[in-house]
Amino acid sequence: TPANTARSRPAFSNPNSPSAIAESLRASTPPDAMDASAAGAVPKAKKYVVGRKLGGGPRKQAVARSVKAGLQFPVGRIGRFLKKGRYAQRVGMGAPVYLASVLEYLAAELLELAGNAAKDNKKARIIPRHLVLAIRNDQELGRLLAGVTIAHGGVLPNINPVLLPKKTAEKAPKSPKKAAKSPKKA
Repeated sequence: TPANTARSRPAFSNPNSPSAIAESLRASTPPDAMDASAAGAVPKAKKYVVGRKLGGGPRKQAVARSVKAGLQFPVGRIGRFLKKGRYAQRVGMGAPVYLASVLEYLAAELLELAGNAAKDNKKARIIPRHLVLAIRNDQELGRLLAGVTIAHGGVLPNINPVLLPKKTAEKAPKSPKKAAKSPKKA
């Protein structure tokens, strides 16, 4: 039909006319990028989807929060325990990092003292006895863990001085003056 062919061809032969520009834009852009109701309108900006679904590019390597904080203790696991324990309605992002750092410090301190106790006993392996010796000989750790009982740890070697036998060096041999009995009173 002649009416349909007239619509598909540009009305003017001038390529710089507004209708010719609109027609060329309509032909070069996909139909979903342009509003169908506006004839001769400028196409909409293309929406970019962020993520991996539509070609977001290679995904960055995930970095654990423990690595970011420079810790050995698991920040994510401690955060999960804080949330699961319902200690509060909400848990901030810094709370598990702080708690993990405190726990790591305490563990390092205790292991250092227990390692020294093992070395003093000429052992290469830390056993519960070494932990008890380390805790009870340190004033601050002893106060922190005062109510804690460690299995197979034993107690600190301590004998009350009253129970010890008296030293023989203090006893001098009896002098002859003391050997003689004093006269009885009449």
